[in-house]
Amino acid sequence: MSIAGRGGTRRSVIVVLLLAVAAAGAGWMQWRGPAVRLAAVEEAPIVHAIVVSGRVQAPNRIEIGSVITGRVVNVRVVEGNTVEAGQPLIELDAQELQAGVAQAQAAESTARTRIASVGELALPQSTDALAQAEAQLRFAEADYQRQRALRDKGFISDARLDDADRQVAVARSQLESARTQRRAQEAGGVAARDAVVRWREAVAARELAQAKLAQTVIRASVAGTVLARSVEPGDIVTSARRLLVVASRGDTRLTAQIDEKNLPYLREGSRAIASSDAFPGERFEAVLYYVSPGVDTSRGSVEARFRVASPPSYLRADMTVSIDIEVARKDKARLIPAAAVREAEGHATVQRLDNGRLVAVPVTLGIRGGAKVEVLSGLESGDTVVLTRGLADGSRARAR
Repeated sequence: MSIAGRGGTRRSVIVVLLLAVAAAGAGWMQWRGPAVRLAAVEEAPIVHAIVVSGRVQAPNRIEIGSVITGRVVNVRVVEGNTVEAGQPLIELDAQELQAGVAQAQAAESTARTRIASVGELALPQSTDALAQAEAQLRFAEADYQRQRALRDKGFISDARLDDADRQVAVARSQLESARTQRRAQEAGGVAARDAVVRWREAVAARELAQAKLAQTVIRASVAGTVLARSVEPGDIVTSARRLLVVASRGDTRLTAQIDEKNLPYLREGSRAIASSDAFPGERFEAVLYYVSPGVDTSRGSVEARFRVASPPSYLRADMTVSIDIEVARKDKARLIPAAAVREAEGHATVQRLDNGRLVAVPVTLGIRGGAKVEVLSGLESGDTVVLTRGLADGSRARAR
């Protein structure tokens, strides 16, 4: 055999040996199972937080309008202005109502004069009339007595005596009328009461006219910020039209819709960290103070409200914010990656690598925080868990 033939034979033998070694190695690796990633149980702090999207809520939105119909002559504010309670915002044409106030004041003055005239004029006149009626009655009765004596002596006829008797009756009637007039003019009498009633009616009419005149100046009912203005000088306004919208001044609040599955974690007083989508680098604190007792069935969520004690100056009503709600915290806990946990039918397990095989270990979980979860039982610090998913319990595996 030539030298070239012997060289080729040796190369063939080497290739066969290499293939055999590779096949044996592959078989060994296949027997050991796939490589899996492991993670150790560690002790560290953990915070369970719920992150939701919400909005800045104005404490109250006050829609300001006019209670009377009128023409606008001046609008003193624009959007963004801050206003104080009682500050004039809009002025309406007041000429007609000013004339009405003057007319009502004149009627009140007339009614007051009528009260004075009852006490200063009508009462003295009725007193004088009563005295005259009393004197007239005394004269008529004295004349009747004289006429009767003359008739008894035969100097006059019965007809003359009857005339004297009629004069006495007339005098008595006039006296009763004078007494009635006198009582009517006294304090508490009909005329005096009527005068007082008319004066009170005039006062009420004057106050009504002044109240309507005051309504020509539309004022802020609360302190706040003007959000919207929909009126200009020259407009004719009615009671059905909205003229301004004012956000009342007060605590800044946030509102958010939170998935109902998070209800067990929501507690009044929970701290939260919020940031505006417009200023994501700046964060501020908030406190959960209200959780709605009802659930929005269309969205499967509950409304939560937060109070901001020190709001940043850039916050605006209806601004979108991200809210990070801290619902639980532990300074020291046994933690594993959440990716290692398998949950089914309310039970949680993890896989451990024990002598080259995957073993399921039941665990009790506690606080969840981001990519980590607390283990209350089933594992100890330093244990390792399998992160690779999709491998059956009992199958062979090896650490990567």
